[in-house]
Amino acid sequence: MSAFVRRYPAVRYATRQIRIRLPQRLGGLDPAHVPPRVRHFELALPARSGWAGGGPAALAVTAPGDLRVPRRLHHGGLAGYEPEATACFLALLEHARPGSVLDIGANVGLYAALAAARGRRRVFAFEPTPQTAATARAIAADNGLDVEVVQLALSNHSGTAALRLSAAADTANSLACGPGPQIGRIPVTVDTLSHWRERTGAHPAVVKVDTAATEPDVIAGGLEVLRRCRPWILCEVRPHNGVEQRLMALLEPFGYRWYHLSGEPPYTPSPMIGGAGAAHRDRMWLFAPEAVPERVWRLARAWRAAFAGR
Repeated sequence: MSAFVRRYPAVRYATRQIRIRLPQRLGGLDPAHVPPRVRHFELALPARSGWAGGGPAALAVTAPGDLRVPRRLHHGGLAGYEPEATACFLALLEHARPGSVLDIGANVGLYAALAAARGRRRVFAFEPTPQTAATARAIAADNGLDVEVVQLALSNHSGTAALRLSAAADTANSLACGPGPQIGRIPVTVDTLSHWRERTGAHPAVVKVDTAATEPDVIAGGLEVLRRCRPWILCEVRPHNGVEQRLMALLEPFGYRWYHLSGEPPYTPSPMIGGAGAAHRDRMWLFAPEAVPERVWRLARAWRAAFAGR
């Protein structure tokens, strides 16, 4: 019954409306802590000092109330959501050679929206969960952003697979078999990054990957893209089944360097990729095809300052 309630938003909302009328000693909920059925808010998009690229000052966000990323953005803005990674991402959009931006494991498409709002590159957002992909598509359309949302799971093979729907959070939906509780599985289309690039002719320059523990599979399916295109990659590294070692084995032959995005830039190259023991906000890494120039860190610092209103 619990899994059924969690899986279907309408049922979940109706159940909560009943529970907020019950005393808390009988399992009732505090109305102050119940998310709305639909969340509406404006997300401010700061511009760094000296920025002349234009774009909207804010994004209008409409999303199901339960989704984790919109909830965090609603309460903390960009300054409270992966500020090290988003600042570095915006810096890379200014620095990287011409090419497209790929937001792999996009969820509601925050990184894709930032790329479209603060750049002029072709932007793709990959999200296999139907409801979440629809939300990403709606946010882009509502704000007039040129983002192509691709309802596809990228991995190391082509075909179909079962996407595990996490009971903990929509951000933990994954093709990986994790230890946490789940509310079910849905079939999704799967392909490799290399096959997708061959079909579309895209030339990735900046790539963000967050696929809840299958990041090595995404990289393995895109080795030809790494060889040909040499994209800059932002990647979340979760401690799960040797993810760190697999990523190093895949990236090292292509001369990539890795930088842990934690604290204030500049960041120094790390001898190893690590995820164990890292807090959630400290799991983002930069995989760089060359030594990172000081200009990138300078731009990242400027974007961090803009997030904080300095």
